[in-house]
Amino acid sequence: MVLEKLGSSLRNSLQKIAKSIFVDEKQINELIKDIQKALLQADVNVQLVFELTKRIKDRALKEKEPRGITKREHLINIVYEELVSFLGRESSKININKKPFKIMLVGLFASGKTTHAGKLANYFAKRGYKVALVGLDIHRPAAMDQIEQIAKQVNVPVFIDMSETRNVSEHDQKSSISDEKEKNPINIWKRFEKEYNKFDIIIIDTAGRDALNKGLIEEIESLNKEIKPDENLLVISSDIGQAAQKQAEQFNESCGISGIIATKMDGTARGGGALTACAVSGAPIKFIGVGEKIADIEVFNPKGFVGRLLGMGDIAALLDKAKEAITEEEAEDLGKRFLKGEFTLIDLYEQMIAMKKMGPLNKIVEMIPGFSQLKLPKELLQTQEGKLEKWKHAMSSMTKEELENPEIISAARVDRIAKGAGINPKDIRELIKQYAQGKKMVKMMKGKNMDKMMKKMGGMKGMPGMQGMKFK
Repeated sequence: MVLEKLGSSLRNSLQKIAKSIFVDEKQINELIKDIQKALLQADVNVQLVFELTKRIKDRALKEKEPRGITKREHLINIVYEELVSFLGRESSKININKKPFKIMLVGLFASGKTTHAGKLANYFAKRGYKVALVGLDIHRPAAMDQIEQIAKQVNVPVFIDMSETRNVSEHDQKSSISDEKEKNPINIWKRFEKEYNKFDIIIIDTAGRDALNKGLIEEIESLNKEIKPDENLLVISSDIGQAAQKQAEQFNESCGISGIIATKMDGTARGGGALTACAVSGAPIKFIGVGEKIADIEVFNPKGFVGRLLGMGDIAALLDKAKEAITEEEAEDLGKRFLKGEFTLIDLYEQMIAMKKMGPLNKIVEMIPGFSQLKLPKELLQTQEGKLEKWKHAMSSMTKEELENPEIISAARVDRIAKGAGINPKDIRELIKQYAQGKKMVKMMKGKNMDKMMKKMGGMKGMPGMQGMKFK
């Protein structure tokens, strides 16, 4: 999970309040201390921590809770709102409003620019844009090889220091010739200018240095002047902690950045420091890198991010992931079948494929409101992912009749399917049980008010970040 320790600490602090019968100044002070400890352990700047917690305390002591919610709920909502404000309030999305839309990545050496050029290319390509990469890092050994391999992985064209365009998705293409004498990135950029208009988005990877020195500044400034990027994104590694603020400010002052990509947000205790440092630098965080895989990049949405930290989920990120996995038409068709009370193993199979595309189960679960509070063990989620794989094989060994009408699957059929799939009959029985539970849920949903159902599932609509949402 993103900032797992920080999220766990904050959730534990809020659960103390949620379980309290009364909320008085003593409990508010204890909450403030817990929040301060959690944020400081995540390497957030001391002064920023005290400013934040002072605002939370002042509001908690002075504000009267709105009609219809308890003092405990209001206090939790205050923490949520102040953390969101702390991280920038609203998301700063990239609006693709012209063709070609040029995104240039800048940053220090080893910050992850080339990797995230590929992640961005994959992100936008999944959303229907025609994307190409441009490699302008002429200093780092093997930089061109790396971006070429990444382009191949995401199946997009790449323009590098070659004599002509090379579409790396075509493995047998041999027409490109290396031009090792070319050491001016502007010349590489100019060489392919006529090709760029064929694409919706051009993502440009640039060189880095060990520090923001005069040579790097001059190179970036000259590229800025020539390319005129629509977005100039600073890629910054979150493991540098609070030092991110100075780096962001220096790049912003020297090169004029329009936003930040914070990488390595998974598995680093210093990520909290980097995130908040960037948030106060004057440059908005537009994306965060949340893993090593090419799909592990997300639009940074302070509301959803804080919601995930506090165990309230992130509906926006969940829907964004879902768009990559299933088309709107498929989702609408599936929804119509559910409303009719229809639910077959084929439907379950389609859901499983979609979930697999969305990413690891543990990352999906944390986006679902209320699920983080269940404290599901990692081992359980990993086991469940293993089951999904087995069930997929099991369904591949079933007949069409069995998939459409699982009630006919007898003990003899279970044995036949298990042998065909190479798995234990117990796994088949678990699959059928899962199907039965899913069908029961579909029947419960049919003709019922979804708002009432959500309340039964834990009153999520009244949770911070869920206000204003309608369930139909």
